[in-house]
Amino acid sequence: MDIKSAQINQALGVFVLFFGCVILFATTYTTTSIGFKTNLVAGLFLFLVGFGMWLKAKFDIKKLRK
Repeated sequence: MDIKSAQINQALGVFVLFFGCVILFATTYTTTSIGFKTNLVAGLFLFLVGFGMWLKAKFDIKKLRK
């Protein structure tokens, strides 16, 4: 993996992380319980995937710059 790929993965991870936060915020406006649970699970999944992508890319960039 080169540094350019790691930077792209980092940017994509931030985007997915932000999108997960938006969906988690949207759970406050959901009126049904099944909608709340669906939004909560989807938001948490996207949040965790985005955070993992961002964290891994950050470590990869640090390792490749050495």
